[in-house]
Amino acid sequence: MRKTDLSGASCPIARSLSDIGDWWSLLIVRDALAGMTRFSEFQRSLGCAKNILSARLAKLVERDVLTLAPASDGSAYTEYRLTDKGKALRVPLVALRQWSEDYLFDTDEERLDLVDKRDGRPVARLELHAHDGRVLTPDDIETRTSTD
Repeated sequence: MRKTDLSGASCPIARSLSDIGDWWSLLIVRDALAGMTRFSEFQRSLGCAKNILSARLAKLVERDVLTLAPASDGSAYTEYRLTDKGKALRVPLVALRQWSEDYLFDTDEERLDLVDKRDGRPVARLELHAHDGRVLTPDDIETRTSTD
């Protein structure tokens, strides 16, 4: 089945999936946020075929989520570094992670915890807030066509 190009969609969620919607790309960004920069590190972490990893890394560079840079240790290798656009994916990935913790894990099941580096305490739950600070529930929001 051929993927549909959603890059021109009016829905922001559909458009974002066109850029970073496949699972390998999201897992690459997850690993890059954890400090990985080299092809071999991503390959070892993900265990995916090299051709798939190469294609996903190239797409993330093309879409300005990652950039290629000379290795920081001065070697002949290159490194993949997150751009500001890539770093901004931290929040949606944390939201996806928290949703998964709530609905895809048993209470006694082992999982990796997300903690604050400073004190080792769990990261607070993400919430949607209105312009006045109220916490919003799904019943409090709707989608409208932009009039700008």
